[in-house]
Formats: sequence, structure tokens, C-alpha cells
Amino acid sequence: MKQRRQLQRRTTKRGAALITTFIVLSIVSVAGIVYMNSATQVFRTSRRQTLDIQTTHLCEAGVQMVLRSLWRPFKSSQRFTTFDASVAGCTENNPAATIAGTLPGVGRFSAGVISVSTPDTYTRIITIRAVGWIDLNNNGTIDVNDPQKVIDVTSSYQLSRSKVFDYTYFVNNYGWMDGFSETTLAVNGDMRANGNFTITNGSPTINGSIIASMNEKLSPAAEGVINGLPVKQTDAAYIAAHGNDPRSRQGYVSGTMGAKGTTDYDSWKDDIYASQGTVLNGRLDGAIASDAGGNRAWERTSTGQTATTTMLDTTPSEELIMPDLSDLAYYQNLSSTYVDNKATYADGTANAFYGQGAWVETWNGSAYTRLSTNGNITGSVTLIGTQANPIRIHGPVTITQDAVIKGWVRGQGTIYTGRNIHIVGSIIYSTPPDFRGSNKTTIDRANEKADMLGLAARGSVIMGNTSTFTATYPLQYMSPPFTKGRYDDNGNWIPPYNANETDSTGMKRYQSVYGDAYINSLSSGVGQIDAVMYTNFVGGGNIGTGTGGVKINGTIISKDEAMVVWSLPMEMNYDGRIKERGLTSTPLVDLMLPRSPVMLRSAWKDKGFFYRQ
Repeated sequence: MKQRRQLQRRTTKRGAALITTFIVLSIVSVAGIVYMNSATQVFRTSRRQTLDIQTTHLCEAGVQMVLRSLWRPFKSSQRFTTFDASVAGCTENNPAATIAGTLPGVGRFSAGVISVSTPDTYTRIITIRAVGWIDLNNNGTIDVNDPQKVIDVTSSYQLSRSKVFDYTYFVNNYGWMDGFSETTLAVNGDMRANGNFTITNGSPTINGSIIASMNEKLSPAAEGVINGLPVKQTDAAYIAAHGNDPRSRQGYVSGTMGAKGTTDYDSWKDDIYASQGTVLNGRLDGAIASDAGGNRAWERTSTGQTATTTMLDTTPSEELIMPDLSDLAYYQNLSSTYVDNKATYADGTANAFYGQGAWVETWNGSAYTRLSTNGNITGSVTLIGTQANPIRIHGPVTITQDAVIKGWVRGQGTIYTGRNIHIVGSIIYSTPPDFRGSNKTTIDRANEKADMLGLAARGSVIMGNTSTFTATYPLQYMSPPFTKGRYDDNGNWIPPYNANETDSTGMKRYQSVYGDAYINSLSSGVGQIDAVMYTNFVGGGNIGTGTGGVKINGTIISKDEAMVVWSLPMEMNYDGRIKERGLTSTPLVDLMLPRSPVMLRSAWKDKGFFYRQ
């Protein structure tokens, strides 16, 4: 009996051990299953995330290809004709401008425009739908089991107010200043070139930013460098020299304009000169030197001083797209359809020209004669104004050939020409702006009504008496090798401007269709030009041939610049009334100036990732 009891106890112990072992194994098994499930889920999640990223990149590739296919012809033509034809009739079920492709080793994509809207004449807003997928069976189509993603991207293509008009001096090729001292040339405004900017044989005073840009389309290609930093005045020195000049932009005074970074300063900063270059709230501010090497603050207060620089940002400068006036019919239509829609000025007074179209008038000895019909003039025209009877202009007026102009001007408008604009004497506003004062609102309200003239030539803006032009001055600067050729965005060669070539009118390109004898009979010294000047080719000639120097109040914007100055000093003052104020607002005075193409991406929407595991 005793022996049996001992055996029973051992059996019970062995059974308990088996149960314990079973429980432990069960727990381990469950844990293993849980771990395997967890690991599998992690793998699946990781796999899904990887596929999501890959298909997103595929979609983005498709979007970029569609955007680029529309952008290049739009940028080149600067018109919506081809663009509109490319996206006409697009829907979700019938996309337009479609592109399909493959990223080797990744997958496939297909993209196209599914909607387009036209909020105004200068804007097209499109939505691009892109599908990216991993083609598991490599059959070139989307199957139900293929990982796939769909996105919609909204972008706008615009002919916006060109940023070239933010500069006193802008050259699409090479910028240059030769033979000036700090006292013989003062530029009170910003300067820019879509190539190198060279300052030789002295140093002018540049009270503003100076920018050069790398440009491989030029021949020879431009590295995008500034060769020699100019003299630049301090705020105090600038105010002492130019503070009483009504045409110069004001110098920075913290007591009037607020500390930098404040709301008060923000309201002034686009219209004043601030010598110190800096980074303010993440943006460049003040007068800087910018080129392919980055953005620098610099100080140099005299020619005897070596410039000192401080790097602000290593981002290289970029080429700025220049408007193109080749399509004269566009501007003829702009002139014929123009209507002044400003009923009142900012001060509440009525605009006497509200509801009127574009026109230009001159005095015939006894009364004003309107020279335009529906804003247009066929052939060439001579515009001469006196102080008592100035040229009167309203809105954009288009002339199919040449405009010869000098004298006093009243009104606000732009003259577009199919060939040249010949400035044969000083151009002076009857009621000029005055940028002095301590109240920004008061200044703007007065200057909104002041005279302003735009001169935009499909040919060139030629200054001075062409009958006195010689091979040395100024024609050597209007001909190769000084002028440069370039390639357009499609790789087509555009030869350099050559003033001595004869065009379809039978005249040399720098001459007027009226002939040198007629130009000689009208010409007087060009000592002052109150105008925003823009040209598809050369801006230049002989200026300051009288005495007392030269003063340009406005801008000179051209592909090649060829001004030869015969009397000094020379001064250039930027007229900030044409500068766009904010991203969506209009300038203080809208001259209907040429526009440049811009593309903006405004929205990105994920329509979903689909993956059947």
C-alpha cells in the first residue's frame, strides 16, 4: 500500500509537467503566430508605403511632362493661341495634351488636361490628372491588381506684368557701363542683365541692386558675373545728394518709414532706396549684388575704396523672361478694345477719361487733332509737343511703322510701334510726379494722376539725330560683334542686331522711314527723357549732344543697349509707379505695358492610392 501511494504521486507530478509544457508551448506558438502576423503586417505596410511613394513619383513625372509640353511653346510665342488649341474640349473622360511614359525600373504613367478655365484675357487655369502605376505583368495597361495612384494638379499660365519693368536699366544680353566716374553717372534704381554685367574704365554710382545672370543661350554664353562692383552711396549720402529731387525715389529714414521688418516699412520698401543689403523675414532687402555666385551685400562709397562684401544667400540669380513684341496684331487689338475702367482715383475724385478708349492727339496750330482711329495709326507718325500745347495721350496706341517724338507730353499711355521709335529731342512731362513727402498715401494719390508715357518698339528705340551717326559713335555699339546673337528656347538661332542692315522698308535698321533729312530737320539735343522705354532690339543712340548732361526718368529696357553720352553728368531715376504692388495688385499707373509668360502651380490633390494585396 505504501509503495503504491508513492507511485501515484510521481504520476501526478509527470502529468502536471506535461500540462505546463503544453501551456508554455501554446503560449510560444501563439506568440510566434502573433509575431509572424505582426511582421507580415509591417512588411505589408512598408510595401504599401513604398508603392505609394513610387506611384506618386510616377504621377509627378507625368504632370511635369504635360506642364513642360504646354510651357515651352507658350513661353516662346507669349500668346495663348497654341495653348488654347492644345487643351480645347478637354474633359475627365476626354483629356487633352495627354502624355504617357515609363520610368525604367519603376513603372508607368499617363497624364492629361481634364479642365481649363479662362478667368480673364491673360490667364488660363488648367487641371492635370495623372495616373501612375506599377505594371506587374508588363502589359502596358492598368490592371485591377496593379498598384496605382491618381493625382490632380491645378496650374495657371499667365501673361503677367513683366518683372523687367522693376528695373531702371535692363538688358537681355550683356549689361555694360564704360568710362563713368562716381560723379558723372548716378543710377537711382535697380539694374539687371540676362548675362554678364561689366563696369570698366571707372565706376559710376549705382544706388540700387545690380544683377547678372548665367545665360547659356547667348553666344558666347554668359557666366552670369558682375565684373567690378560700383560705388554705392550710404542712405545719408544719398539723401544729401538727391533728397530734394522730386524725381528720385526717397532714401530710407527709419523715423518716417519705420524700422525694418515693421508694417510701416513694408508699405514703403518697394519705393525707396535702402543702401544696406540684408535678409529680412526670409527675403532679400535693400541694395544687393546678385549673380551666379549668389546674393551679396556690398559697401563701396568712393572709387578709391575697395568694395567689401557679405554673402547673404548662395542661391544663383536666374534669367528673367523678356516680353516679345513680334505679334503686332495683338497690340493693335489691345489698342482697339481698350476702355478706361477707372471711374475714380484713390482720393475719390472723378476720372475725366473714364469709359474712353485709346487715342493720341497733337496741336495743329489752332486746335488738337486726333491722329489715331480706335487707338491705331497705319504707317508712321510724328508727335511733337510744346510746353503750351503738349502731346496728349490716353491708353495704348499702336502705330504700324515708326513714331518720331519729342517735346512735352500730357496724359497716361503707351505708344507701340511696328518698327522704330525715334526720340529726336527731350521728352518732358507737363505734370511730372513728385516722390517727396512723409505720407505714403498722400504721395501716391498725387502721383496717380501725374503724366506717364510708355514707349515700346518692335524694332528699336533710337535716340538722337540719325543723320549725324557715325561708324564709331554710336553704330559700333549697334552692330556685331558688340551686339550678340542668341538661341531661343527651341534651339533656333537669332542673329545679332545689325544697325547697318537694310530692312523691308529700304532703310537701314537704325534709320527712320522718313529719312535722315527729315529727322535732321526736327532734331534737337536729347537732354531729358521722361518715359518707360522698351524695345525688342536696341535702345541707344547719341544723347546729351547739347549741354547740361542727361536725365532719364523712367526705364530703358532692351536686348542690346547702345547709349553714347556726349555731355555729363548723367542721371537715371526709376519711376516706381509702374511696379506691381503685391502679387495680385496692379501698379499705381497701369500703362498696359508688354507682359511676360509665367507658370504657377497652385494646388495638388491626392485622389487615392489603390493596391489589392
